[in-house]
Parts: sequence; C-alpha cells; structure tokens
Amino acid sequence: MSKINVFINAFKSAFSALLGVQNSNNHKQDFESETPFPFILAGVILVIGFILILVAIVSAVLP
Repeated sequence: MSKINVFINAFKSAFSALLGVQNSNNHKQDFESETPFPFILAGVILVIGFILILVAIVSAVLP
C-alpha cells in the first residue's frame, strides 16, 4: 500500500471517528496498522481545521 493511500485512509478514519460514525471493522484495522503516525497527523490536522472553522463562524456571527 502506498504512503498516499495510507494517509488518505488515516484521514477517512480520523474524520469518521471525529464524527462518531466509525464502524468496528475499520477501528480494528486501524489498530492493526504498522505505525500510528498517519492517524496522529490526520487527527491533529482535523482538530486544527475544526477549531479554525469554529473561529471563522464565531467571527462572522459576532461583530
């Protein structure tokens, strides 16, 4: 599996976990991966993106 596919799968997994809709089969596959780095990176990027979206929404609503 190429590194790009690993990161894409990590982002899919992290995003579905962030939303709380990840199924147990994907969860098991994630823990069987060789390294946790792609999942950590995807989680950090998604959380930072989520915070930036919240800041933008609050800035747009409040003058």
